[in-house]
Amino acid sequence: MPLKFTKMHGLGNDFVVIDAVAAPVSLTPDQLRHVADRHFGVGCDQVLMIERARSADTDFFYRIFNSDGGEVEQCGNGARCFVRYVHERGLTAKTVIRVGTLGGVIEPRLEADGQVTVDMGRPVFEPARVPFDAPAAAAEYELQVDKKTIKINVLSMGNPHAVQIVPDVMRAPVATEGPLIEAHPRFPQRVNAGYMQVVDRTHIRLRVYERGAGETLACGTGACAAVVAGITRGLLDQRVTVSTRGGDLVIVWAGAGQPVLMTGPAVTVFDGEIELQDSQSIKTTNDKSKE
Repeated sequence: MPLKFTKMHGLGNDFVVIDAVAAPVSLTPDQLRHVADRHFGVGCDQVLMIERARSADTDFFYRIFNSDGGEVEQCGNGARCFVRYVHERGLTAKTVIRVGTLGGVIEPRLEADGQVTVDMGRPVFEPARVPFDAPAAAAEYELQVDKKTIKINVLSMGNPHAVQIVPDVMRAPVATEGPLIEAHPRFPQRVNAGYMQVVDRTHIRLRVYERGAGETLACGTGACAAVVAGITRGLLDQRVTVSTRGGDLVIVWAGAGQPVLMTGPAVTVFDGEIELQDSQSIKTTNDKSKE
């Protein structure tokens, strides 16, 4: 079947966006992996599906699928691309949009300068709601990873995050340690592993090994989680620039009980169409059949 799509990115975190508002679109995990594959498909970190609102108090619903074909709750960079897409396609004239996701309702806002600000909601620290296996909430936790102990902050920004502070983010073991944290048994739904270097009280550098996608050039929810972790540790001010390998985001958090605000760009790259088979099957880096 032919599938129309739009390729977009937020700071290099790239997406295939599919309009399922006029007519429902249903893709199998194999088809999603094929679309996301950078050799045989379009190539992306996540596939975003834009759907009709599921409740009267929202304008749209949007779903996020990682490159391994699994559906996840939230994506900050994707939320900004979502806003850009629905405006460019004339699906709404609103500058502030209420959007339903599996992780809850978010409120992205299109700014006059073309940037997009997203109200990402309040961070969640209770271990059971992240979810994370711990007897009670704590300021930080120790985690055994590959015969060593690391210290992490654990929270949810609609999806689970484990954030650790490192002295030099470019030397951090993201590629080797990140997958071990992602699949750690204390995180029953896996986790995004963040590595944060504090430059000063208003600036951090960040790399994230994303659940189901591997390391990406930028992670919006990861940036939010890192800033929240830094503020709760007393290391950061309320407004922080987060430098990722793909560019900068601005994160604002006023403290406990307040939502996290994320501002950054969203870019449309091209429109296209891909032919999908009813039973699409390819080998990817997540396909155990290749071993």
